[in-house]
Amino acid sequence: MARGRSGRIVVEVDADLKRRLYAVLSVRELTLKDWFTAQARELLAEHEQPSLLPKGDRRDQERKP
Repeated sequence: MARGRSGRIVVEVDADLKRRLYAVLSVRELTLKDWFTAQARELLAEHEQPSLLPKGDRRDQERKP
């Protein structure tokens, strides 16, 4: 897959997936760009500094003082 130097990312997806994704984003009042950017930043943050506990693990919140 070609990678240009611009900030543009092009992804071809199934038409139904695209339709459903845009429907959910519309309900949440998000643009595809805003949603993708947030997801990308979260992924990079997890990759750069992995958590010691699995995602969703709430053991630290269950401890009693």
